[in-house]
Formats: sequence, structure tokens, C-alpha cells
Amino acid sequence: MRLPSGYGSVSKLSGKRRRPYIIKKTIGWNEKGHPIIEIVGYTATREEGLALLAQYNHDPWDVDKAKLTLQGLFDLWKEMKVPKLGKSNQASLMAAFKYCKYLVYKPYRQIKAFEMQKTIDDCGKGYSTQASIKNLWGHLDRFALELDIISKCYSDLLTSDPIPPTSRIPFTDDEVNILWDHAGEPWVDTVLIFIYSGWRISELLALCPEDIDLEAGTMKGGTKTKAGKGRVVPIHHRIRPFVEKRLAEGGPRLISYNGKAVSQTQYRVFWSEIMERLNLNHTPHECRHTFESRLDSAGGNRRCIDLLMGHVSKDTGNRVYNHKTLDELSATVELLN
Repeated sequence: MRLPSGYGSVSKLSGKRRRPYIIKKTIGWNEKGHPIIEIVGYTATREEGLALLAQYNHDPWDVDKAKLTLQGLFDLWKEMKVPKLGKSNQASLMAAFKYCKYLVYKPYRQIKAFEMQKTIDDCGKGYSTQASIKNLWGHLDRFALELDIISKCYSDLLTSDPIPPTSRIPFTDDEVNILWDHAGEPWVDTVLIFIYSGWRISELLALCPEDIDLEAGTMKGGTKTKAGKGRVVPIHHRIRPFVEKRLAEGGPRLISYNGKAVSQTQYRVFWSEIMERLNLNHTPHECRHTFESRLDSAGGNRRCIDLLMGHVSKDTGNRVYNHKTLDELSATVELLN
């Protein structure tokens, strides 16, 4: 397809190259009437080149590699690459950029590894934020490499604090009683649903009304692993009123807010308010740990517990030959009292 006059061009260079397509644009004419060509960038495919050229024509950027600042590269990357990332990844990368602010006016090709590392070391945050900053530098480096702004990725040399060993502390019986004493308060019912069902936070928030069968007394859902997907969890009689009330609200999910689905980020805000109000200190995932620990302490069948949790049984005989009925799963869940 022929491009419009003055639009620019995408052509393939000879030889074996990682990004063989060159994107060029005529930006003027010299004294002899010869065109002044600006190289916009290089891409791996013609389709990517056309997209880059379209973006440049829509909002031309400074392609002078020596002058493009961190802020300029970030803005361009945000327009061209960020929309292709997941929402949670987008949020963490956008938040990480504020820790790089003192470098925003520095030409990107002049930023060295020690300066990138300093943004991580001086952020004053834990391993999660440090990992996000490191991840951001990796994205920017790869994009800069794609545009031939740099020739090597300093981000490969960066380090951040390791993820600490996981410590899961289940709710005590007294803490569960505190939750029941405040069960009528906003969102406390969801904590009890967690504790009496064993869902992960992503799994519970994803449950739709059609996943709830009140006649059978079950919830069906699950993610992450083959054993965890599509699993059935009987509804404990103590949380059934909460489930029925949530369904009666008519939201798109079992757990909805103002007629809309609740994101994990939004739910964690509600969670923090509950923990502070009731003077508790737990994470949503510790409800899942509480569910498993209490069933095990109550003498629950290990195979039933594995099925409810979405775990693969370590015992081959149990995994292959022991098929538990819904009644047995219900009996196991009802051990929680």
C-alpha cells in the first residue's frame, strides 16, 4: 500500500538485523533542494513501523537521540507500550516513575547504571516498590534500545531487595469471634466468607451470581492452577446469610460495590479499614491459611481439604483413586465452628 505524499516511509534494510525496518520522515529541504531525512526509529516488522510512523505523524517527538530526556522517553513509552500491559502492571510502573524524578531532564543515553540503582536504593520502600522501579528501568531500556537511543541495557545490572520469606499467621479463635461480634459492620461479612471458604482474594472477587448455587449450597470458581480451577466449595451454614444478602444486591459479582465489580486494590482499602477498626493485623490471604489450618486441626480428611483448597494431593493414591462426594466436602467444611 502506497503511503500519502509527505507521510514518511517504512523500508526494509539489507542484511540480517534484529530490527530491519527503518522509519523515515522528510522534515524539510536543503539549499540544493534535496530532502532532509529524519530517522524516526527501527522496528522488527513493517506493521510496527507503520504504527510508529502513525504515532509520529499524530504527535511528532524529538528523535534527536542525544537530546531525548528520561521524561521524553517515558512519555513516548507510556503512549506506545503501556496500553499493551496489564492494568496492575501499568499502575505499579506509573507509581515507580516518581522515584526517578530527579533524572527526568537528563538525556536518557547519559543515564548510567549507578544512577538507576540510586533510584532503587534511595526510594525508602520495601522489596515490592524496589522491584517495580527495577522493572520500569527494564521497560525503558528495552524501548530505548528499540529506538537506537542506547546500545546496551544498564537495567540488567540493577538489584533490589529479595522477597522476604512468607509468614502466614492464621486468625486465632478469639479473632474470629471478634469478626462475628462485628459481622453487621460494612465489609466484615467478606472477611468471614474468606475464612469459611478458603478462596484466594482474586477468586472470591471474581465469583459471579451464576457461580452460586443456593439450592445445592455451593460456590464454584477458582484460578491459578489446574487443580484450583472450577472447584466446588460448599457454603458453610454460618456464612450462607451473607452470601444470600450479597446476591440480593444484584451486582455483577458476588462481592460488588455500588453496582460494580470490586478490584483487588479497592478491596484492600476496605480490608485495611476493617483491620484498623478491629485492631487486627492480617492479610486477605491469611484467611485462606486460616481455613486450611482450622480444617486440619478439626480432623478434616486431607483429600477433602486439598480439593477445597485447589491443591494437588501429594499422595498419589488419594489423588487418583479417592473421589470425594459433595456430601463429604460439605461435611468437611462444616467442621469449622
